[in-house]
Amino acid sequence: MSFILNIETATKNCSVAIAKNGETILCKEIAEEGYSHAEKLHVFIEEAIAEAKISVQDLSAIAVSQGPGSYTGLRIGVSAAKGLCFALNLPLIAIDTLQTLASQAKVSDGKIIPMLDARRMEVYSEIFNHKLETERPILAEVIDENSFQDINETVYFVGDCAEKCKSVLTKENFIFLEEIKYPSAAAMSAISFDKYQKSDTVDVAYFEPYYLKDFMMTTPSKKA
Repeated sequence: MSFILNIETATKNCSVAIAKNGETILCKEIAEEGYSHAEKLHVFIEEAIAEAKISVQDLSAIAVSQGPGSYTGLRIGVSAAKGLCFALNLPLIAIDTLQTLASQAKVSDGKIIPMLDARRMEVYSEIFNHKLETERPILAEVIDENSFQDINETVYFVGDCAEKCKSVLTKENFIFLEEIKYPSAAAMSAISFDKYQKSDTVDVAYFEPYYLKDFMMTTPSKKA
């Protein structure tokens, strides 16, 4: 029996889930405009473990969203995951944030394109088929009326970019699943369990989040 703690903090959704053999048994999450991850994450972890009626000693691994996404959110989630792994001597599993987001679209055809806001008309995106197999790796790209025009199958867009992208992505085969806005730790469970069974883990000491864009770490310089 394998219990895995899944942590997702790459977006405005601060999310924690406990999974048993790949099935989510409990999830605690909240999405707020003003990121509350620093205040909520450790509370959610403690509450989730208690409400699942297990102890930290019952955990087999910790899984964390690796990005891309919010620099601050990723740092908070990864720091918490690494700290738990060190303290409990547990393996660390890194999960592609966009894969988690794409897995929340339950479709049986076409392509799934998860997109996360990267300011202005730029997004972090990836292309999956309906079996959740990667067909194009992660990119930071500017969206315009020519984006994804070569795809003739039905395209399902998920993520927090619908509001700014719907006006330019207007092809008839484009469908926005606007109810799927942020990745959830609950959707990490099957992915993390599969990786756990394959011993697909990362080095706790050296693992860093996948920021994709370094400039997201900086602030504008002040004009004299």
